[in-house]
Amino acid sequence: MMEMYLLSIILASILIIPFALKTFCPYLWVDILYCKDLLRILVKFVSRRRRRPLFFVLDRFLEQTAAHPDKLFIVFENEGYSYKYTDTRSNKTANALQSHPGYKVGDTVALFMGNEPAFMFTWLALAKLGSPVALLNHNIRNKSLLHCFNCCRAKVLIAAPELKEAVEDVLPTLTEQGVAVLLMTKHCDTPGIESFSDKVDEASDSPLPQSLRSHITFKSPAVYIYTSGTTGLPKAAVVSQNRLLTALAVLSSNGVTASDVIYLNLPLYHTAGFIIGFIGSIETGSTIILKRKFSASQFWDDCRKNSVTVVQYIGEVMRYLCSTPRRENDKDHKVRLAIGNGVRAEIWREFLNRFGNIQVKEFYASTEGNVGFVNYAGKVGAIGRVNILHQALFPYTLIKYNTERDEPVRGANGLCVESSKGETGLLVSKITDIAPFVGYAQNEEQTERKRIRNVLKMGDLYFNSGDLMRIDHDNFIYFQDRVGDTFRWKGENVATTEVSDILTINDCLKEANVYGVQVPGHEGRIGMAAITVNEGAQFDGSKIYNHVVNYLPSYARPRFIRIQNAVEVTGTFKQMKGKLVEDSFDPGRIQDPLYILDDHEKSYIQLTAEVYRSIISGNIKL
Repeated sequence: MMEMYLLSIILASILIIPFALKTFCPYLWVDILYCKDLLRILVKFVSRRRRRPLFFVLDRFLEQTAAHPDKLFIVFENEGYSYKYTDTRSNKTANALQSHPGYKVGDTVALFMGNEPAFMFTWLALAKLGSPVALLNHNIRNKSLLHCFNCCRAKVLIAAPELKEAVEDVLPTLTEQGVAVLLMTKHCDTPGIESFSDKVDEASDSPLPQSLRSHITFKSPAVYIYTSGTTGLPKAAVVSQNRLLTALAVLSSNGVTASDVIYLNLPLYHTAGFIIGFIGSIETGSTIILKRKFSASQFWDDCRKNSVTVVQYIGEVMRYLCSTPRRENDKDHKVRLAIGNGVRAEIWREFLNRFGNIQVKEFYASTEGNVGFVNYAGKVGAIGRVNILHQALFPYTLIKYNTERDEPVRGANGLCVESSKGETGLLVSKITDIAPFVGYAQNEEQTERKRIRNVLKMGDLYFNSGDLMRIDHDNFIYFQDRVGDTFRWKGENVATTEVSDILTINDCLKEANVYGVQVPGHEGRIGMAAITVNEGAQFDGSKIYNHVVNYLPSYARPRFIRIQNAVEVTGTFKQMKGKLVEDSFDPGRIQDPLYILDDHEKSYIQLTAEVYRSIISGNIKL
């Protein structure tokens, strides 16, 4: 009888355990699966690190080419390019460049191109030659273009033909510096700029010897990706060979396989487009559907036409898709996975409700940062989940931050104060051999500003992410805001000091205080500038419009301008933004003259109460 009683208890316990786990540890199973994947990735990474000769991203591409040479690698504007063709074309590009007198193997080369197959062919070619590559934003011009080119000490500039005028604007300086300027066209009649496509067509397609890359180590720079900082012009974040090797896992760790078709419409000069879309696909052996730029109206038609299974997004992408007119075939597609970051919870829910059962993998990472998160549990709104194994490998914490003083809160012992559960804090991650912080090319000052010392104990060293986070009581982590002077608009980081510097180049402006303001229904913050006008000068809306269009990409142009008698500064002459951000662009709160950028009028025109109401109501789109 006792045996039957004990058996009953055991059986009851076995039945109760799943319910108990679901109630008290609802995420235990996904945590276990995540740890399993993380360990698998680590084992593969360590195995590759031990290979001789050294194994890099290029070697993984060569493996994929050998395994399935005829498989489509890139589809672009109804043209398909196999792995074998891509390999051959990159060989021809490398051989053409190697024979150029202005280039020697290992030189840094700047790539000034939009999204097109030639971008990928050229990057692979430069990898075969052992050259680091600076990925220039094709929207930048003049001063910004020269700065970005110079800070990575490039010896060669390779540009797309449609960017010829932008290159010509800076050509005298490049010529003075002895830079070889190559245009991806068959003919160029501009002195100082050479055609390059014709040289590629005529070059040999023989493979490049591995010995050309023998000088490369895991610490060698692979690419320079530009990121806007809190001060000054864009900074070139150094992405090492080791960092790029770890990035191979970004798609495969999210369940992407060789049978998947990836829709890549984010810019290739950007971390998301280059590392996740391009480099990630090299690891999985997937097919890339390459798009020149994002188009909300063409997005789903492209996905249907090409049987796309995986898409990338940034927060704005999902909002744009949800803003398109509803169609009966909204759920008629093969997309099963969306990978990206920066989507608000309400847009996330709307996206799923409208476009079907798509798994959304939200993640957090930065170009130069040493920690990242993946929302592997699928919690709507979260960027990731606190996990014991992940935190042991990549130690991080949230610390209290004084946004008014723009500095971490420190206790009487001089150490930072950790934030409590549910409390917003600054994300900092420990700099270790496993999680290094390389910094920025030719910019030790900005590199040092991203380091924070004496965080949890005297002498320790952490990376300052510049991002405010919150961890809830279920251990999910949420992005809250950015600190400092950088704001994000249209999926791009905008450095306020850079925009301010460019505005004050104009001879009618004395000072410019640039900041981001929120607009209902839009992700991020849109640019606004509080300016003062030089004595004896008048504000000329058309002149300022032409100035910002010539010098700034569309996402960085201040949409609103507020004219003040004087720009407010602190005792240490730092521009004050808090009250300006609070006032936003509301003419009901602001007595100063207000203007709005109008592309139709090609001018800054007066911002009236009626225009303001139309923006707030959503009748005017920004």
